[in-house]
Amino acid sequence: METIKKKEKNEIITVPNIISISRLVLSPVLLLFILSGKTFEALIIFIVAVSTDFFDGAIARIFKQKSNLGALLDPMGDKVLMTISFIALSIPSINTPNVIPIWLTVTVIGRDIYIVLGAVLAFKLISRKKFPPTITGKMSTVFQMATPLSILFFNIWKIESRFLSLLFVLTFITTIISGIHYTSIGMKWLKESKPRNKNEK
Repeated sequence: METIKKKEKNEIITVPNIISISRLVLSPVLLLFILSGKTFEALIIFIVAVSTDFFDGAIARIFKQKSNLGALLDPMGDKVLMTISFIALSIPSINTPNVIPIWLTVTVIGRDIYIVLGAVLAFKLISRKKFPPTITGKMSTVFQMATPLSILFFNIWKIESRFLSLLFVLTFITTIISGIHYTSIGMKWLKESKPRNKNEK
């Protein structure tokens, strides 16, 4: 039974993995449409890409197709999609009348880099391999996904909306909070590992 479970975790070709890869493939397509000024097409691609984030996780849980590769591809797909979306939609010359503020783009991408570096550090120092998502992390992801979606939607109709200012602030706040939360979790892991390391010596 244990051998079978290990085999399942090491599987590469699974439906969730294929869906996650499709998100990675759609990301440069999204970039191309945004740079080309094809806002409607970009919105459709973004909606499809975001939908894959829901389906790959749901299918993996329902049909028990979780794998080590999937655990890597899923967050990677999210980060690539968000990075491309935020950077491309922060360029005023190709996005009218609304753009994502540079300060928000820097915050979102900066937090992601910070978390990745923290995960690498946790692996090096305490051999931590699993990094489960948090409520604050999921909340920030929802607002981050809503930001490019809203920008594209309002830009199709050439509408300047006050709603976007509120969304930017909420995205910023939840992103910062999630970063602080992940930091506290990392510090807790580090603290819990110290007694064990002493006993091993």
